[in-house]
Amino acid sequence: MAAVLVIGAGLNGLAAGVLLARDGHDVTVLERDPDEPEGDARQLWDHWERPGVNQFRQLHLMLGRWRSRMEQEIPEFFDELERLGGRCRSPIEMLPAAVSGGPRQGDDELRGVIARRPVLEAAFAAVAARTRGLVVRRGTRVTGLVTGPCTAGVPCVVGVETARGELVGADLVVDAMGRRSPLQRMLCAIGARQPREEQEEQGFAYHSRQFRTLDGQPAPLPNSVAHVEGMSLVTIPGDNDTWGWSLVTAANDKELRALRSPAVWDQVLALFPGTAESRAAGIALTDVQVLSCLEDRQRQLVVDDVPVVTGLVAVGDAWACTSPTLGRGATIGLLHVAVLRDVLRAVRTCDPEKLVRCFAEVTDEVVGPLYDISVHNARHRMAEMQADIVGTPYETSDPDWAISRRFMNVAARDPDVLRAFLRVAYLLDTPEHALAMPGVREKLDALGPALSSYAADGPRRADVLAVVGESGDREAH
Repeated sequence: MAAVLVIGAGLNGLAAGVLLARDGHDVTVLERDPDEPEGDARQLWDHWERPGVNQFRQLHLMLGRWRSRMEQEIPEFFDELERLGGRCRSPIEMLPAAVSGGPRQGDDELRGVIARRPVLEAAFAAVAARTRGLVVRRGTRVTGLVTGPCTAGVPCVVGVETARGELVGADLVVDAMGRRSPLQRMLCAIGARQPREEQEEQGFAYHSRQFRTLDGQPAPLPNSVAHVEGMSLVTIPGDNDTWGWSLVTAANDKELRALRSPAVWDQVLALFPGTAESRAAGIALTDVQVLSCLEDRQRQLVVDDVPVVTGLVAVGDAWACTSPTLGRGATIGLLHVAVLRDVLRAVRTCDPEKLVRCFAEVTDEVVGPLYDISVHNARHRMAEMQADIVGTPYETSDPDWAISRRFMNVAARDPDVLRAFLRVAYLLDTPEHALAMPGVREKLDALGPALSSYAADGPRRADVLAVVGESGDREAH
């Protein structure tokens, strides 16, 4: 078995450490941030600092596919999750019976994991601490790669160098440093060819706040996602009767930058049906947290069928990151880590070129399509929002987007279509399979063309701009 170094102790880094150690590898995870997770959920939220993770206190959505794969791979994670107040819950449970049609057999498959990021990481860290063959070293920042003899001009990584000048050897180095991974710079420093990158900034801005109920009872929450003209409202429940809302806009929508103000944010939130009762029941845990300029980016370490480096692979967001609009990043990352574990069962690290090639091929086959679908949806939604800003209908010749939009609209009106849609949204089914379910395509064809792009009870852009304008006038006086 191999000596493996994983750089980064986030969700994907810890998952990689646990899965590879359980396969008999000697795994060390190096994490730049020094703090250990300590205490209960409130203490974790208030005191655990993770400056290396800029979205540490932002909203996180762990889909049904993530929950299902975690139950298969690391089931004891859920004991730690429950201990810290997290839980598994189906989105069907959060909808009124008039919308969901009431509980049905199979709804449990839709359950996602309800917890804030500090709770998720702390639960993972507790499992990692008990995993034989796994060591997590916090406060150890990796500054460079160490190479051995090259093969045909391709550098072979044999370890890393830390900020303290320590050289740590490995048969395989796994980059799990996330979307801000400095891998490009590190590869340049060892004379490697640059990876091939495909990158586009979709231009979303997330204006998020998190809340906790005053009485310790769960708050009544609206639908998880509401798309309106030029904006989306995302609702994500959390652990211990917490939840969060994000008002998602286009970053270039100057008129909505006023959402950075908590007072303006509250007034715009109130325009969305179903938010008033839960907002009144909660105390804010944060001011408005703004996250923007997040790109969709894929990094290929095999270019023109030749590895740019051997002895090193990238997983999760370090390989490919997507805008958080669909909440799929963590699920794609976990599936990618499992791909690495499976490839290492078939290809040994003593053949580093074959390992890198094989990992790239299986990555493209298993998780590549999930990345492509996420980029496709984000690109169309942003184009739709840009059209809303200038007041023109969004028109596209892409039939997949038209079907996706119709699918979402009919799901709000039909319980059968709702479940099929959620299976796609939670990555439990492909769109093709869901559309082939009995009656789904027929209902889309019967109801879809007559539906408006947006819900009739949601605010129009003019309503939102009126609130923003009124707030600006008050501040001016």
